[in-house]
Amino acid sequence: MERRALRVNGFAVLAGLVVLGIALALAAQAAHPALLPYAAILWGIIAMIVATGFVVINPNEAKVVQFLGRYIGSVNDAGFQWVPPLTSRRRITLRVRNFETAKLKVNDANGNPVEIAAVVVYKVIDTATAAFSVDDYENYVAIQSEAAVRHLATTHPYDNHEEDGTSLRDGAEVAAELTTELSERTQLAGVQVLEARITHLAYAPEIAQAMLVRQQATQVVAARTQIVAGAVGMVQLALNRLAEEGVVELDEERKAQMVSNLLVVLCGDRATQPVVNAGSLYA
Repeated sequence: MERRALRVNGFAVLAGLVVLGIALALAAQAAHPALLPYAAILWGIIAMIVATGFVVINPNEAKVVQFLGRYIGSVNDAGFQWVPPLTSRRRITLRVRNFETAKLKVNDANGNPVEIAAVVVYKVIDTATAAFSVDDYENYVAIQSEAAVRHLATTHPYDNHEEDGTSLRDGAEVAAELTTELSERTQLAGVQVLEARITHLAYAPEIAQAMLVRQQATQVVAARTQIVAGAVGMVQLALNRLAEEGVVELDEERKAQMVSNLLVVLCGDRATQPVVNAGSLYA
C-alpha cells in the first residue's frame, strides 16, 4: 500500500523562488515601473503557497502525505525536502522499538496459574498501513503482544516431563513460536516483529511452594531411577564376572542373597557397615 510521494530538495525550491522573484521584478520593471508592487504581491502569494510544502525529515523517520484526505505517498529521505503544497503530513518513526508486556497471570496448559511477561522488538515497514489500517499502531502492537503471550501460555505447560513436548521453559522454541504468531497478528498494522522473548516466567505465589516440592520430588525420583539402573547393571556385571572366572559357584539362593546385599549397598543413601557371616546360609 505504501508508495513514494513527489518530493524535491528543499534548497532547490528556495533557490527557484528567489529566481522567480528576480524574474518577476525584472519583467515588471521592463513593462512598467508601476507594476512592481503587483509583481511583489504575486510573488508573495506564490511563495506562501510553496512554503507550505517544506518539510524536514529526520533519519529513520517518514512522513505520510495527504492532500484533502487522499493519501498521495510517503517520504522517508532524510533532510530538507519539499512535497506538494497544501498537504498534511503525519510523522511515522522507522526506528527499531521494543515493548515489554506487563506480568500477566494466566493458566498454563495443565491449568496451573503462572506469571509470564515478554519483550517484543519491532519496527514499521509500511508507513501507509501503519497510519491508516489501525487507529494507533503502537497501542495495537501492545494489545496484540499481550494476547499472543496469553495464548502461548495457555497452549504450553510450565514444565513438560515428556521428551517430545514443548514447555514454556524451552526458550528458543517458545521464542520462535511467539515471534511467528506476533508477526501474523501485526502484519495488518504494517509492523514487522524482529524478536519476541519471554522475560519473566514463574508459578503464581499461591502455588509456588507446592510446585517447588513437586519439582524436588520429581528430581529425587529421577535421581533414584538412575541410581537403581546403574546398580542393577553393576550387579549383573559382578555375577557375570564371577561366573566367567570361576571364582565361586553360587546357587540360586546365594545369588539372590548377593544381589540383595549389593543393591542395599549401591542404592542406600547412607554409608553401610559390613557384617561378617561366620555360619552357613543354610544353617
